[in-house]
Amino acid sequence: MSITTQGGDQGQTSLYTGERVAKNNLRVEAYGTLDELDAFLGEAKHHVADEEVYELLIQTHNLLYRVMGELATPDGSYQMPLCAEEVEAITNTIHHYEGKVNLKGFVIPGSCIASAHLDICRTVARRAERRVIALAQEADISAVLLKYVNRLSDFFYILARYLEDQAGVLRYKSKPGKGCH
Repeated sequence: MSITTQGGDQGQTSLYTGERVAKNNLRVEAYGTLDELDAFLGEAKHHVADEEVYELLIQTHNLLYRVMGELATPDGSYQMPLCAEEVEAITNTIHHYEGKVNLKGFVIPGSCIASAHLDICRTVARRAERRVIALAQEADISAVLLKYVNRLSDFFYILARYLEDQAGVLRYKSKPGKGCH
């Protein structure tokens, strides 16, 4: 069986339920942006030497597939939706790493290669959240999914800062000067 179905040649794609929609449908935009995040995460993890952080990124891959599956199933029949415990787990992980990094100002992102890749994940996660919120204004999206997607950018942010802190390269934005007149 070929991956080329030719079913999208007219600008349509199939949702998980088989329903055909335009490729620029808000639902496709939402899970497509999460797919982009997943690809960047795939690259980012290859630059992470910390085993605990690496495992967290692998877990995030698995959860992203479930989020995308849930978004691609508009009738609510998706069999593995996220649960509140998974939102609590990512929230606890964020708090755990916040306790390890003493943040004290605006950070200049990307002070090491691993954090630079996680910062790209952070910004794509923010865009994905905007796409999911746009979809939620038109469709029924679970509150749990919305909370999880909201946590993702904070998750990537704090992991990036943790890796910078561990490498001794965490840098803060300098105080503003007089500027040009």
